[in-house]
Amino acid sequence: MAAGVVSIVLLAVMLILLAGGVWIAVSLGIVGWVALEFFTPAPAGSLLASTVWDSSWNWALTALPLFVWMGEILFRTRLSQDMFMGLSAWLSWLPGRLVHVNIVGCGIMAAVAGSSAVTCATVGRISLPELKSRGYDERMILGTLAGSGTLGLLIPPSIMLIVYGVISQQSISRLFMAGVLPGLLLIGLFMAYVMIWSWIRPELTPADTDKLPLREKLWRSRFLIPVMLLIFAVLGSIYGGYATPTEAATVGVIGALILAAFSRSLTPATFMDTLLGAVRTSCMITFILVTAAFLSMAMGFTGIPRQLAGWVDSLQLSPYALLFVLGVFYIILGCFLDGVSMLVLTATVVLPMVKAAGIDLLWFGIFCVIVVEAAQITPPVGFNLFVLQGMSGRDIWHITKAAAPFFFLMMLGLVIITLVPGIVTILPQTMMR
Repeated sequence: MAAGVVSIVLLAVMLILLAGGVWIAVSLGIVGWVALEFFTPAPAGSLLASTVWDSSWNWALTALPLFVWMGEILFRTRLSQDMFMGLSAWLSWLPGRLVHVNIVGCGIMAAVAGSSAVTCATVGRISLPELKSRGYDERMILGTLAGSGTLGLLIPPSIMLIVYGVISQQSISRLFMAGVLPGLLLIGLFMAYVMIWSWIRPELTPADTDKLPLREKLWRSRFLIPVMLLIFAVLGSIYGGYATPTEAATVGVIGALILAAFSRSLTPATFMDTLLGAVRTSCMITFILVTAAFLSMAMGFTGIPRQLAGWVDSLQLSPYALLFVLGVFYIILGCFLDGVSMLVLTATVVLPMVKAAGIDLLWFGIFCVIVVEAAQITPPVGFNLFVLQGMSGRDIWHITKAAAPFFFLMMLGLVIITLVPGIVTILPQTMMR
């Protein structure tokens, strides 16, 4: 049967399952079984068993539950309150004043949480009521939280980069390093936008009433020292070659437990909450990855990825044109699916196409994650929008409009790393040397 007909049938099965509310992981497994059972002579049952077993003990996956657990621990500490105290002392002089605390605070939290929703919620639960009480524009508060919260997907240790590394067979350590400079680039773009907005609309920024002497600023900086040490321990050990991502994740969990103990927020009840939260999230992601591996193997038997890659190659699309088409495709897909599901659903088809076009898969991973970040603030399925809706009580469209400028800033970030790919590749290359 022609590959086009097989593709249409499998796509229809997938859409029917998803529309029926079937779990993503189960849907992937069913589509893989249909592909093998009806369109190939391969034994579906034995291949399912062997693929699930082979992909379930992947060593790279061991870092996933540890980093998730670290984020869960820090979510239940006083970290966000301490960060607000420490950062506000140094950022209040910038145009836009304390709104920058949202951006920088999310950047710091992203470096220890690895999750977009956790980053947004942790920083927002302190800064949202604090900034509103001081008279800051609510729309800008919500927009910076929505946009900057997505940095948890890009700045290492990122759960999304671990997932991409597993499905694309790229080094997770190198992916972590590749995400650092693009993450800083987005922080710079967000802060520049806030400053320009503040110059244009100065009446929406309250006056600086917290002019502090240098001695007081330095004293308040003590609140930032613990989390900065944790970031240095996790990322420094990976970059220096002293630890694998899994070992660095272990260091991060121990450091997070110490921080929680010192902040007196670690009780037997919260400890069990962190464990159960980490188990739920890790099991969900692992289940999706395992069934995605089965689907990937099934698609290989049908020959669809190979034929599709050959078809794309015959179109003679330039790498830039291919990236534009894929970017639009992922943004549309992100309106309906979460980031992990987007990556694993499309990997079997997209990665061979990208590789055939001569695009570096390491660089493409960062490209994908930034697009997924943008999808986190697009309705109807924008997880950061849901988080802020619950925290602010505002309707989803109000928050979407507030986040819209930051969506376009992420698109600008994509253009910049496409024109200057060294922003992504320089740190991994340095690490290899």
